[in-house]
Amino acid sequence: MSISRRNFLYKSTAGAVAAASISGIVSSCVSEPKQKAASIFAKGATVLFQGDSITDAGRDKQNESPNRAWSFGNGYALLAASQLLNTYPAEQLSIYNRGISGNKVFQLAERWDKDCMELKPDVLSILIGVNDYWHTRNGNYDGTIDIYENDYRALLKRTQEAFPGVKLVLCEPFYVLKTSAVDETWIEPMQQYQAAAKKISDEFETIWVPFQKVFDEAIKHASGTYWTPDGVHPSMAGAELMAAAWLKAVGE
Repeated sequence: MSISRRNFLYKSTAGAVAAASISGIVSSCVSEPKQKAASIFAKGATVLFQGDSITDAGRDKQNESPNRAWSFGNGYALLAASQLLNTYPAEQLSIYNRGISGNKVFQLAERWDKDCMELKPDVLSILIGVNDYWHTRNGNYDGTIDIYENDYRALLKRTQEAFPGVKLVLCEPFYVLKTSAVDETWIEPMQQYQAAAKKISDEFETIWVPFQKVFDEAIKHASGTYWTPDGVHPSMAGAELMAAAWLKAVGE
């Protein structure tokens, strides 16, 4: 067998193993939803991804058109949106990414008219919370868990009042230990933010994406830095893991 042929087979096998690992991780962590995605992503639906840098992922903010790769950056939102468009071509979905790096909940609220209300989403996915804690560590933000919870609740109430039929997908803020930015001091405070997000998810009866559980399982298969170098922003593998978990949660 030639070296090139051997290398091709090795890379193909490695890719298959990685895909199988991600599928297995997600299957063990994300429960089957009560309804399938086909009942959520109706014909002509508008889908909106919102959040901070994890969702932003370096997207082009000069052209925020739907269904445009450059408008999605290179993160989980691009991968999840691509899968939806491939699965439901007849539904003619309009999918947007309006995540902005560094955002906390109050900053989502400040731009909500432009980056949510004007888009009239039928499905709204939000991943927010890590900066609400992280930015308190360097003294540049004096937010508290109560501020996070109250602001988040008010944002969702405002959204539901405007769009009573909107389907909400709340994503758990997460952290991964033994990485460049995250250590054990993150555990207790981040668990409070995660509990607040889950409490709000339950109150509003949203779809819940348990990212912390997914990453906790993932580090049993590869190091934390394999999934996210700094413990917050995903690698290529981490982005694929997140997209797979998000799709499973929504019933895809």
